[in-house]
Amino acid sequence: METGHQKATGDSKAKQEDAKAGGAADTELAEAIMSRRFHPSVIGPETWEGYVFSDLEIRIKESTDLYGAILWPSAMVLCHFLETNRDAFSLAEKNVIELGAGTGLVTIVSSMLGAKVTSTDLPDVLGNLQYNVTRNTKNRCKYIPLVTELIWGQQVPQRFPRATHRFDYILAADVVYGHPHLDELMDTFDYLCQDHTQILWAMRFRLDPENSFVDRFRQRFHLEELYDLPSLSIKLYRAWRRAGDRTADPAEL
Repeated sequence: METGHQKATGDSKAKQEDAKAGGAADTELAEAIMSRRFHPSVIGPETWEGYVFSDLEIRIKESTDLYGAILWPSAMVLCHFLETNRDAFSLAEKNVIELGAGTGLVTIVSSMLGAKVTSTDLPDVLGNLQYNVTRNTKNRCKYIPLVTELIWGQQVPQRFPRATHRFDYILAADVVYGHPHLDELMDTFDYLCQDHTQILWAMRFRLDPENSFVDRFRQRFHLEELYDLPSLSIKLYRAWRRAGDRTADPAEL
């Protein structure tokens, strides 16, 4: 007969084994994601980072003087998910908008997967974003992404009227960090996300305000965790509207 102490010991060992297995899975997935990046073998006049998605080489030019023009690992996590789950989350012929597109990797990979992408960011980032998008999608994608300005919380209904702008997916990578515009970001998510829209959002946890944002996000959206990568401090979420007690999952409609 098993004693309470033996049961507690067994439960503890089981939890340790689960944690160990989870840690190994995290490490394996993180390594697979980060292996997508490569560096140029020869130093040339232009500095770029290389990535491989959809069996194609993608060259991304970064701008070190602009915070939004640096590629962060969350973008790679989201791209890896989109490519390896293209059956369950098919982007082919879907209307997609990316918030905070930065250097454009998520926009580029989404376009390679057949999406009609609207790629958005702040005005001072658009030049570098447009360069990367054009360089990597020309003659490769059925639909060339539209690169356009979007300042969260400012004239969003005027720029994207719901009658003509219906998005199947909202994509976002590392848009939540220590900046003063989290309320505007939340309102932008809320406006762009209609009943059929799914949000795929990769987030690196750094500061407490980011944890608080997730809690506030849950008040407006149903939230499902798709990836948890402690080794990268990144989580990937899927979300859809909570408004009006409409709980139907858009993926099942």
